[in-house]
Amino acid sequence: MQAWSRPFWLTSPDGGGYDARHTKPPADLAIVAIIPARFGSTRLPGKPLADIHGKTLIERVWERTCAATLPGRVLVATDDDRIAAAVRRFGGEVVLTSSAHATGTDRLAEAARSIDADIVVNVQGDEALLDPAGIDAAVRPLLADPQLPMATLSLPLTDLEEMLSPSVVKVVCNAAGDALYFSRSPIPYVRAAGDLRKAAAAALARGLARRHVGLYAFRREALLRFAALPPAPLEQAEGLEQLRALHHGMRIRVVETEGTASVAVDTAEDLERVRALVAPRPRA
Repeated sequence: MQAWSRPFWLTSPDGGGYDARHTKPPADLAIVAIIPARFGSTRLPGKPLADIHGKTLIERVWERTCAATLPGRVLVATDDDRIAAAVRRFGGEVVLTSSAHATGTDRLAEAARSIDADIVVNVQGDEALLDPAGIDAAVRPLLADPQLPMATLSLPLTDLEEMLSPSVVKVVCNAAGDALYFSRSPIPYVRAAGDLRKAAAAALARGLARRHVGLYAFRREALLRFAALPPAPLEQAEGLEQLRALHHGMRIRVVETEGTASVAVDTAEDLERVRALVAPRPRA
């Protein structure tokens, strides 16, 4: 299971510090978590309905999301009647969306247009081991800074092969904690180290490497603006949607958390790993 560092500090707008654990939303602020889910996954078709010890994948993600303390409402956004029916059976709320969306963010934006929400959290529908504290951690910067459009999370990178892997997205930030760049390449590059592998190892040794966690909290108007913007060249080159936001001048606060990455269900092998991790333990 992904572990998060619950105690963390933010800087208040007046420059003072306070413990973000005690940052609470105003009573009239609507915070909604939305889980986009589609049936037609390329590598694992129908994965939201995959059985994991008596519960579907989407039900397990929904349960973990409901355990977060800040969202007042949790929705599943899908274009598939089979997923919608499954969500209703376990008591979840579902929003039916178009089947034409290219990305989960587009699906999220359509769902957000039809509901009352001030802050919208995008929860990946394949994260059966999601730690609910991560949802709260992503929301808190938006509560602390009314001008902040969106926030996400990062974890420390310590493994060299992960640092070099294009499937692991890296992020570097400025002094305020806002993202400077996201990349599939190993960033930052420590020039004095020599070749790419040594440079990556040096970045790890200095504690400079951070792994991006693909969970986002948006102010609703920022989400709708983001979804309406044209794709950016760097976004298309790297295959990373968040670069569209940076290209168009939108700030992304990156909350540093601790622990290791959870297992997302992308393939049949991932599904078996998750089943093994959540398998009931035999009684002694």
